[in-house]
Amino acid sequence: MQETDQVPDRVAMISMHTSPLDTPGVGDAGGLNVYVAELARRLGARGIAVDILTRRRDPDTPEVTEPTEGVRVLQVPAGPVGPVTKEELPELVDEFTAHAAPLVAGTDLVHSHYWLSGLAGLTLARGADVPLVHTMHTMARVKNAHRGADHLVEPDLRERGEAEIVRAADVLTANTRWEADELRTHYAAADQQIAVLPPGVDLVTFHPCQQEASRLRHSVDPSAQIVLFVGRLQPLKAPDVLIEAAAELIKRRPERRDHLRLIIIGSPSGPDSDFSETLSEAIRGHDLADVIIMRPHSPREELFRWYCVADVVGVPSYNESFGLVALEAQACGRPVVATDVGGLRSAVEDGRTGLLVDGHDPARWADALAAVLDDTGRAVEFGRRAARHAARFSWDNSAAAALDAYAQAVTRHAGR
Repeated sequence: MQETDQVPDRVAMISMHTSPLDTPGVGDAGGLNVYVAELARRLGARGIAVDILTRRRDPDTPEVTEPTEGVRVLQVPAGPVGPVTKEELPELVDEFTAHAAPLVAGTDLVHSHYWLSGLAGLTLARGADVPLVHTMHTMARVKNAHRGADHLVEPDLRERGEAEIVRAADVLTANTRWEADELRTHYAAADQQIAVLPPGVDLVTFHPCQQEASRLRHSVDPSAQIVLFVGRLQPLKAPDVLIEAAAELIKRRPERRDHLRLIIIGSPSGPDSDFSETLSEAIRGHDLADVIIMRPHSPREELFRWYCVADVVGVPSYNESFGLVALEAQACGRPVVATDVGGLRSAVEDGRTGLLVDGHDPARWADALAAVLDDTGRAVEFGRRAARHAARFSWDNSAAAALDAYAQAVTRHAGR
C-alpha cells in the first residue's frame, strides 16, 4: 500500500460466476465481463497489480493467464469443471472462497462484482483484514420492482445476500446517481459508503462513422430504415418490444414494410434459453420474416460495423444499471431509443442524443422510433451530440474514479 495517497499496490477482483475471458453476449457473459476486463486493464496500466479470481469452468483454460500487462486471471476450483446453473452457484460460494483465500494473501484490497462474488469477497476481505469494495451490477430488489409479468423473480436468498454485502462493504460503487439512490432506497446504504463510478466505453473500437460509406462497404440497401438491437436474448432485455413496435409501424404505414428492417443481434442466455423461440413465434405471428433479421452474437469489431449501418439503436430493457450498448451506439454517432429506467437515464440524454420511452407499450415505442426514422435532420443532430456525449465515458476516467473509491475504502476500513 502506498501510504501517501492510499492507492493499493495489489487488488483482488472477484468475479466468481463469469470470467473476463468469456465472450460478451454469449451465455451469461455481458456488460459485467467487459466492465471487469476493461477496468482491470486500465488499473494495470497505472501500475496496479490486479488478480481476477473466477470459478474454473474450462479444463483447457490455464490456471493463470495474463491477458494484459499487470493483470492475471486465476481459475479457482469450485464444483465441477464445467458450466453449472445459476441456481447451483450459491452452493459453491464456500468452496470457491476456501480455495481463493491463499490467492488473496498479500493483496491490499478486494473488489467484488455481483452478489455471489460479494459473498465470497466479504469473507476473503475479513480474512485478509483489507478493505472490501463491491459493485452490484444488478440488484435483486430493483429487478423485482421493474420485472415484467412473466419474468422470473429474483430469489429471497439473493436479496438477503445483497443486504449482507451492503452491511459489510467499506465502499459500494454505483454506475450512476440513480443506482446510488437505489442502494439507499432498497438496501439502506449509507451516503458515505457510496462512490459513483461510471463505466466506460471502448472509444478505440467504437467511434463516429459515416453511415452511407458503411452501407456501401457492406452491401446494405442505402434506402433501408434500420433499427438495431444488441444484447442477450432474454425477457429482461425485451427485444420482443421492438418486434411489436415494428409490427405497429407497418400497421400504421404498410408501405414502410419495403424499407424497415429490425436487426436483432444476440444469443440465448441461461434459464431464458428458450426465449429465442418466443421471438421467432412473434415474428411469424406478425408475418415479419421479411422485416426482421436475427443474428447470433458478434465480436466487438463486427458490432461496430452494425452500429455504423443502423439508423437508430433500441434498448428496451426493463432495467439496466448502466447500459453499455447505448454508449457503444452513441460512440459511433448513432441515436438511441431506450427505456426511461435506471442507468439508461444517464447513458442517454433524452431529447438530445436520443429518446427515452416510459414503459414498454409497443405504440409508444413505435412513436419514438418513427420520430427518429422519419426526421433525418433530427437523427443527424442526435448522432452528433451522441458521439460527444459518449466521448466523456472513457475507461481511463473509470479507472481514475475506481482509485478514488479505493482510497475512500482504505480510509473507511482504517476507521472501523
